[in-house]
Amino acid sequence: MSDTPKKTTPRTAGLLEAAAPVIALAVLMGLVIAAFGDGATGGPAQLVLIAAGAFSGLLAVLRGTDWELLESSVVSTVSSATVAILILLSIGALIGVWMLAGVIPTLVYYGTQILSPAIFYPSALILCAIVSMAIGSSWTTAGAVGVALMGVAEASGLSLAMTAGAVISGAYFGDKLSPLSDTTNLAPAVAGAELFDHIRFMLWTTVPAILVALVFFTVAAQMADPAAGAQVSGLIGAIGEHFNISLWLFLPLVILLILAQRRMPALPTLLLSILIAGVFALIFQWNGNPAAMIREIWQVAASGYEAHTGNAVADELLSRGGMSSMLSTIWLILSAMFFSGMMEGSGQLARLVTAITRGMERAGAVIAGAGATAIFANVVASDQYMSIVITGRMYAEEFKRRRLAPVNLSRALEDFGTVTSPLVPWNTCGAFMAGTLGVATVNYLPFAVFNYVGPLIAFAYAAAHFKIRPLEEEAR
Repeated sequence: MSDTPKKTTPRTAGLLEAAAPVIALAVLMGLVIAAFGDGATGGPAQLVLIAAGAFSGLLAVLRGTDWELLESSVVSTVSSATVAILILLSIGALIGVWMLAGVIPTLVYYGTQILSPAIFYPSALILCAIVSMAIGSSWTTAGAVGVALMGVAEASGLSLAMTAGAVISGAYFGDKLSPLSDTTNLAPAVAGAELFDHIRFMLWTTVPAILVALVFFTVAAQMADPAAGAQVSGLIGAIGEHFNISLWLFLPLVILLILAQRRMPALPTLLLSILIAGVFALIFQWNGNPAAMIREIWQVAASGYEAHTGNAVADELLSRGGMSSMLSTIWLILSAMFFSGMMEGSGQLARLVTAITRGMERAGAVIAGAGATAIFANVVASDQYMSIVITGRMYAEEFKRRRLAPVNLSRALEDFGTVTSPLVPWNTCGAFMAGTLGVATVNYLPFAVFNYVGPLIAFAYAAAHFKIRPLEEEAR
């Protein structure tokens, strides 16, 4: 007779248990943001996520769940963020080397002369939308074009929060309508819809949302401080004296966009772009000492570029980048993945989702419910891919049962899931945008107009039973 104790199957998580960690997270995060403001993601928010995750795990263990199961779930969830973390480090290095090579200073140099405050915000929106649609990546758009636009805004004395909102709005609009986008391919794949049918169906919500955003930023630009841009001449002079400015320095950005447009994976694209930028640094910012130049390239990739132009505005603007600048963001992502892994491994996430979907009768209510689930998954699972996959798997059969075409679900996954991901500070997208653009999520959130108007329009469609396609209806 074996002395090994028999393992008993733990009972299913109750609704109160499942909701408790989320409520604790919301309350503590609200207190932290109120207390620390912009500095919340510098450590306090991470501690809240770890505390909420530990609370989730404690409740599960008390219910009888094995710790090994929870630990395995956390490891699996953290592993899913590995590529995102490597991309973050690569973009940090790229920004640092682009600064040293003069790529970003050149973009700022010409951008401040072309984009006047009266047209800056809508121009930023349109530019990011075009680039993102061409390459299919909101992250690459923000990391390349967005960083340059943030520099122009800072140099011109314009609102950084509003500029970040315009960058994110344009980047996500282009991303959603690009057949090259990973999420735009993932959503119809999970829902069982055809890619281009999905894109056409997305136009009903994305086009009105971007038009609202365009009107908003056009009006905001007209209301910009007339004195904005007064400090530009001194800045341009400092940049011109400190860097060798050349139109050839647009080439590293063009190469990056071409590689992304040709669907080269993001990580090798960024690593190759860092190498190209290093070569351009040797060519255009040559100081006569190759060993010193190579050491400096290596250093700025790791720790960022530090400008010493003699102009305070230029020094503040150009001193940035480096892998080390992304460490706080990576800490935030790892903490969010810990919380998500605990919620998933404990069964609490599944229990909450079941409660959300119960009692939905009308087709519009099911679509709105799928949207609410996608947003909820963004908050709890902390990743847009997990939001799409979790929600898509949950609702695919329900949509078939109700004779709803798959494009209804695929559009809901994008309208509610993908575009709201950068609005959650601890989501991988929110953390990335804040870390890359240098503006806290809570600060740019009111200005990411496309990202919250789109879901509102989608919800209105669902409530009015407008543009809901039956399963039998052919794609139009």
